[in-house]
Amino acid sequence: METVSEAGTCGAHRITSRPRADALRNRERIVTAAREMFVEFGPDVPLDEIARRAGVGNATLYRNFPDRAALTHEVVLAVTCRTTDRAEEAAAAESDPFTALSRFVHAAAEERIAALCPMLSGGFDKDHPELLAERRRLEEAVEGLVRRAMSAGRLRTDIAVGDVLVALSQLTRPLPGIACPDIDRFTHRHLQLFLDGLQAPARSELPGSAATLDELRRGR
Repeated sequence: METVSEAGTCGAHRITSRPRADALRNRERIVTAAREMFVEFGPDVPLDEIARRAGVGNATLYRNFPDRAALTHEVVLAVTCRTTDRAEEAAAAESDPFTALSRFVHAAAEERIAALCPMLSGGFDKDHPELLAERRRLEEAVEGLVRRAMSAGRLRTDIAVGDVLVALSQLTRPLPGIACPDIDRFTHRHLQLFLDGLQAPARSELPGSAATLDELRRGR
């Protein structure tokens, strides 16, 4: 079998034997179904239910992902990668730096980035080299958006990139006891309120200090 590097694609970061097209589609369907069901029901959703939604048998799921940790790893990697892509797309598509930042924030909400939070607890390996590399790529992309908007005088100067990431996570996470479809209709409305508050000139003095990436890492 031909061996290829797939480092340029989301969710396929390892050097591996090239799978058949149908096997690759099955893997992608499993990751997509897992991502959807982790959002809807949490990270402990039964794996057989994920297989059912993906339209594959349990054997196919376990052939691709031998345990829950392996599947969770792939979902986190895919969501992080796709969110980074949204940041890079926003930077390339928008000439106004604040519009680019706003476009990214709304796009990241569509990627369900807040669903990563409950998955990053327990025995999950948050420091896996693949995840660390993808997280750095995301942080660099968002830092670039924040830096450009601030340099252009469009973004208040008393915030940091950590403030954006924390707010994005909190404002897109469903409230306890409320189904995701019910809360989704408010997400972009509340994100826009947050973005309005980020614009310069600042309309109020913020309590505390800006949330830096170093502080977020220390708090993990």
